[in-house]
Amino acid sequence: MKKLVLGIAGVLLAGVVAAGAQTYPSRSITLIVPFPPGGSTDTAARILAEKMRPILGQPVIIENVGGAGGSIAVGRVARAAPDGYTIDIGQWDTHVGSIIYNLNYDLQTDFTPIGLISVNPQLMVAKKNLPANRLNELVTWMKANPGEAKFVNQNAAAHVTGILMEKATGTKVTYIPYRGAGPAMTDLISGQVDLLVVQGAVALPQVRGGTIKAIANLSPQRSASMPDIPTSDETGVPGLYMSGWFGFFGPKNMPRDVVAKLNGAMSQALADPAVKARFTELGLDVATPEQQKPEGLAAFQKAEIEKWWPIIKSSGIKPD
Repeated sequence: MKKLVLGIAGVLLAGVVAAGAQTYPSRSITLIVPFPPGGSTDTAARILAEKMRPILGQPVIIENVGGAGGSIAVGRVARAAPDGYTIDIGQWDTHVGSIIYNLNYDLQTDFTPIGLISVNPQLMVAKKNLPANRLNELVTWMKANPGEAKFVNQNAAAHVTGILMEKATGTKVTYIPYRGAGPAMTDLISGQVDLLVVQGAVALPQVRGGTIKAIANLSPQRSASMPDIPTSDETGVPGLYMSGWFGFFGPKNMPRDVVAKLNGAMSQALADPAVKARFTELGLDVATPEQQKPEGLAAFQKAEIEKWWPIIKSSGIKPD
């Protein structure tokens, strides 16, 4: 009789767990953006949050948590319960480049990849009255004015780009630290700084509006979303590349069905023609269907780490 009771209890408990999994999400989901409002990460997060809400049947609440190159925000995700109610929109800076910080979590083992969102060409942009319009002209100006170029250092990607440029061209810049691309863009428009490396989502509207100018697309080839902007190879500094991308991550040990639910909502949102058009307008190239899968993001991040960690470590970059 005791075994029968225990058996029934086990079946009932399994039913409760299964029912709980089936009802996910039963409350709002927090999507942590590791940078202040106004930057490309924040823009992409808000577009997807709006489209995912009706798919998931629950609000997706944006929470901006800036500081330490996004590592503070990502640390919150690492420590969160793996129930699918706290995730982040990660990128190169937060899930590759943040090794320059003294992290209390492991970028390779403490997160669950949910899906790659987009691959984003990085632009080098300048204040509109800088006496250079292309990389070769910029190098000439920098050599004539050593150390005078105020180069925004808002994250590890920008800092690595600056160092690679200095080494490739024999020039020097003055790094100006910022907490995010949004505040940096404001000061670039006003002319307080000279150069900024940033994803197209935050730069293109200003480039098209004439408030700043694009120096180069830091990619091996031109982007379909910004075909008029030449690459670094085309403008005098071959091989000056910087990677950009967005992906959803959660804490490690998230249940597979929860990951599948979030991934499905993300992929459905990315397939929306309006989202595709908006991403193209912002200079974001939507990830392929294979890359959008959890295992696609896992493989993509692994390749990025293997490529960039040796470069970062050899450069000796330290956080500002």
